[in-house]
Amino acid sequence: MNMSPTKSSRTSRYLLSLIALVLFLALPGISAADDDDPPGRVARLNLIQGSVSFQPAGTQDWVEANPNRPLTTGDQLWADQDSRGELHIGSTAIRISDHTGLSILNLTDNVVQIQVAQGTANFRVVHMYDNESYEIDTANLAFTILRPGEYRVDVNQDGTQSIVTVRNGAGEVTAGGQAYKLDGGQQYIFSGTDQVNYDAESLPDPDGFDSWCRDRDHREDSSQSARYVSRDVIGYDDLDTYGTWRTDPTYGPVWVPTSVAVGWAPYHTGHWAYVAPWGWTWVDDAPWGFAPFHYGRWAYVGSSWAWVPGPVAVVGVGGPGVGVGWGVRPVYAPALVGFVGGGGFSAAIAIGGGVGVAWVPLGPRDVWVPGYHCSPAYMNNVNVTSSRVVNRTQITNVYNTTVINRTTVVNNVTVNKVVYSNQSAPGAVTAVPQRSFQSGQPVAASAVKVTPEQISNPKVVAAKPAEPTQEAVKGPSRPAPASARPPAAVAAHPVVTKMTPSPKAIPVGHTQPLTTAQYKPASQPGARPNTNFKAGSQPANAAKPANPAANKPANNAEAARPANPGNPAANKPANNAEAAKPANPPPANENRAAQPPNKFTPPPSRNANPGANNNSNPNPKPSPEAATRPEPAKSPNAAAPPPPNKFTPPPSHNVNPGANNNGNTNTRANPEVDRKPNVAAPPPKPATPPPSQTNANRNEEANRPPAAVKQPAPPPQKPAPAARPEPKPEPRNEPHNEPKPDSKKPPKEQPKDKHPDNH
Repeated sequence: MNMSPTKSSRTSRYLLSLIALVLFLALPGISAADDDDPPGRVARLNLIQGSVSFQPAGTQDWVEANPNRPLTTGDQLWADQDSRGELHIGSTAIRISDHTGLSILNLTDNVVQIQVAQGTANFRVVHMYDNESYEIDTANLAFTILRPGEYRVDVNQDGTQSIVTVRNGAGEVTAGGQAYKLDGGQQYIFSGTDQVNYDAESLPDPDGFDSWCRDRDHREDSSQSARYVSRDVIGYDDLDTYGTWRTDPTYGPVWVPTSVAVGWAPYHTGHWAYVAPWGWTWVDDAPWGFAPFHYGRWAYVGSSWAWVPGPVAVVGVGGPGVGVGWGVRPVYAPALVGFVGGGGFSAAIAIGGGVGVAWVPLGPRDVWVPGYHCSPAYMNNVNVTSSRVVNRTQITNVYNTTVINRTTVVNNVTVNKVVYSNQSAPGAVTAVPQRSFQSGQPVAASAVKVTPEQISNPKVVAAKPAEPTQEAVKGPSRPAPASARPPAAVAAHPVVTKMTPSPKAIPVGHTQPLTTAQYKPASQPGARPNTNFKAGSQPANAAKPANPAANKPANNAEAARPANPGNPAANKPANNAEAAKPANPPPANENRAAQPPNKFTPPPSRNANPGANNNSNPNPKPSPEAATRPEPAKSPNAAAPPPPNKFTPPPSHNVNPGANNNGNTNTRANPEVDRKPNVAAPPPKPATPPPSQTNANRNEEANRPPAAVKQPAPPPQKPAPAARPEPKPEPRNEPHNEPKPDSKKPPKEQPKDKHPDNH
């Protein structure tokens, strides 16, 4: 059977990936990495438009960001005016707009925790592994991403308002001691800090930043390199522009750079930086220089260098491209090189009459030995996921001899001589003076020539690890101008977190890690999380009640109660005319930020009481008696009230029509309003029931025995005449306890105001 080259290459890639995956799963202790192992992933600022500055963890200096410098816990970014940036953490893209401050509070194999101190950030999560958590923290909320999707977070300048837009996906916000479930297709506004008010709106029209993010997404989805590289390999989409893919009979698909100078070799144009916890890390100068230097291997094929990627996962195919899957996540390595002399970063050799450090790119069959402590599982992971032809026995032997029984070659005595497959390739070995290495100077400018004799028989003259300087930590980038740094006020913003940040986390504007007590927990002690929250049916600046049926106000007193207990201005007595105002959103062109965050302004599209019309209420003013009556608590288990009407029984007697709540002082239906307002909201005066009220409802009210009447209740067969009280002096349309249509006689002797349920 004849097979086309395309099908044949796909089959070969599939078989190679499958073999590597089986080998990966069969390695002993492959999933039992130690806690001391560094993370298997980092972040990368791969795109900079305008001015983006960067403060590396462990320094107090803001410098111009480098697109290939790995980012991890404790690093901060700031995008200046008219600037944008794009980061990647595996397949997840994080894009920031201008005047945006971002810090990495925690980045491990299972946790991504990002602080957005100010500005706008877009998060596109393509895939989530089991037990993987994403959390975005602002000054007034902690947002947890629950599944892959597209999310946007906007934080205003003073940190008092956060807007979470969920275009698709799902998440949960924890703020002010409450939990809110966020569904896709809506925008959610959270205002306030100690007391947070909530509002939900439909998705706004895309702005320029949204359009830019969409174009970047399309670029990733249409990448041809995704056919050969896992989407968790950071920088795979850069390869399309700067090189071509070929099929090698030995290694399968390989990538060859097309924009390099004659005589170019890997790990030659760039510099070394010290990035904790990995230590010495290669930072390349090429715009495509991330993926080929932290994943995979290099091989000299024919007459040029070619990058050989690791296996593409074939389990659980997902995303665009052939062979794209999520079975095995590639492990990041700081630099896949071997140091001449076999002693890693301790191998200082004699070169050019001085002391230097020399290295060579690792080939597909070479085992990489980290220059830091690691477990056998970590060493297996990092080697298997970056090489298709790795040998299991070789990895075990190298670990046992080089890591466990680590010995150093000193005074020209070779204990474990290491020969690398690329050692004799043209220009493969690069050497620099030790002082240039330690200070992170550009390698191309400080490189020295080494002879074949120095490579094959190196003279090791030092056994101490190369200690980094401050320049190596922050890199050779120029200092950022004062205008390209976050304003001092950002450091005063609180940081609300749900997960505990890393002890190494440094929020935006700070230079040192904060203690756990300095972070503001999203769930305050004693708070009652509103986990039954359902988005999309909530009035502006009000929290969703635990009982969805209780979302409609039971009467005009409910409608008049202010939505924001923490706002004294909102706690003024509300009349029925105010309660009758429809809950309408502001116009589309209205400036949201200009409105007071705690002012209750329900939008028309979010009518809390749909269908109710209270404009005909003849008694809009609350009575003095009602103004002095305290407002009772309502039970969370209260039944749903009837449709709102003109009848307004005092809330202190019966919130749930048809039920006898006398003596029950804890009958709130909405846990959100359990917070005590500054001023008790007085209910309006009872009104006359509308003509639409059914006789059954009237009889039900009439048949309920009065709580304050001491005399025996009237006989059951004649409830209406015995329960009808004398009318009050105030003008009323008709008495509440209207008897049956066939009974028109008033009660003979009934004391006044002894039926409190009617008031």
